[in-house]
Amino acid sequence: MGAQPRFFAHIQLFADIFSKNAIKDPDMRFEDDIFDFANFGKGQAPAEPEAAMASDEGADAADRAEAKRAHRRTKECTELSQRYEYRRAFSEVRMLEAMKYVPLQDGHTYNFITAGDVDSLSFLKVVLNQHDLDFMLCSTWCMAAEDILQIQQWWEAGRIKKFDMYMGEIFPGSYKIEWQMVKKFYAAHPDVGRAAIFKNHSKIYAGCNVADGFYFGIQTSANINTNPRTEQGSITVDKGIFDFYKDYFDGINSFEK
Repeated sequence: MGAQPRFFAHIQLFADIFSKNAIKDPDMRFEDDIFDFANFGKGQAPAEPEAAMASDEGADAADRAEAKRAHRRTKECTELSQRYEYRRAFSEVRMLEAMKYVPLQDGHTYNFITAGDVDSLSFLKVVLNQHDLDFMLCSTWCMAAEDILQIQQWWEAGRIKKFDMYMGEIFPGSYKIEWQMVKKFYAAHPDVGRAAIFKNHSKIYAGCNVADGFYFGIQTSANINTNPRTEQGSITVDKGIFDFYKDYFDGINSFEK
């Protein structure tokens, strides 16, 4: 795509790295409301423990059986729990502080390696800190209920106008409540986008703000959930990568209707 490596961030060491190397831009948009913790404590439901899952679509039968036996959510998520919000806040503070003085520039790629404390959606929040989105697609093998709710809340707030969601073939059977949340949303708001189920193990975001001339793709090793493992991710600002992913996912035929 012609994008050149521009930025490497080790999140655990962000303070030392960026206090020395950040280029401070007084005109950069970095909204204070990103760090608005006024809603902390409003959620009462405890965060669900992470499910034990097979590592990929080729996992053996024993791993799949273990995933099916793992604890699953038994009711829909209607508000973000206190534990979830604090967990996300600490991961985002690290990520967003690291990127505070780094405007996302066209033709550049920003690479990250995390120390197991950055949520997958934190990569998307870096983008949303600088641009609202006309459209966004996300692809993941599985997805937590509170992450689904977070994306829906960004839509309600006008941060993302339209979005498509692509999940792996295990999702409807192993994450029944989460799948019901997704289907219910699109049934109520069919013009917002679509959800598709297929043999999927990719972890991708792509989106755009046409008026700003801003197009991006995010590639990460993490599913859309929080886990204690080291993960990598990259944000590439380039229309070519946006078109590449959108063209591919637009052609997906869903197993589920």
